[in-house]
Amino acid sequence: MAAEEEEVALDLEELRRIQSIAKRPRILNLISSEIGNLEKLSKEAASKPTLPTPTPTPTPISTAVKVPSTPALNYVTLGSFSWEQDTDKVKIYIFLEGVDQEKMETEIKPTSIDIKLHDVQGRNYRCAIPKLHSQIVPEKCKVLVKPTRVVITLIKASKGNWLDLHFKEDKLKPNLDKEKDPMAGIMDLMKNMYNEGDEEMKRTIAKAWTDARSGKTADPLKGFK
Repeated sequence: MAAEEEEVALDLEELRRIQSIAKRPRILNLISSEIGNLEKLSKEAASKPTLPTPTPTPTPISTAVKVPSTPALNYVTLGSFSWEQDTDKVKIYIFLEGVDQEKMETEIKPTSIDIKLHDVQGRNYRCAIPKLHSQIVPEKCKVLVKPTRVVITLIKASKGNWLDLHFKEDKLKPNLDKEKDPMAGIMDLMKNMYNEGDEEMKRTIAKAWTDARSGKTADPLKGFK
């Protein structure tokens, strides 16, 4: 059994032991969800064929003449702006004079915006939100330039109020990204269980961590203290 499969098996055993003593519904749901994720990960690891190590291909030496690249533009980040909303849309106000609509570059996606304002009194400005609170409808959104400000109107994909312009991840949601360390989801889950659990749960988790530190068991709580 590969080292990763052994770690997953130990984590499953530890989670099932904690599941047997957990009482709070939310904790039980978190544990059940994480057990399901790990069982799926274990099956995928067991069924994955072992591929032969590819022979590295020599890198050819290029004799082509390199063309100088265009220098990247420097932008002043607009981190401060005003915004308001109703149940259907969000309006963002950038208070800046001298903006030319023809020199503006906009990129609006369902979950992000990137507005670049070029050559505004000799400077380039940028207003970017890489992940919005909720989805929007890009084809219905618009950017309007006025003498003293720029107004960005975002149409919400679903009605409701946003608590913030930026997306805020639920800290109680386990994060088990296949492309990242598979143990990261366990660490987050253990931390949440310790913070949300009763005294018996906290003693159990603390004991598991102490046993792991002393070498009695594998350390599912490595990095958690």
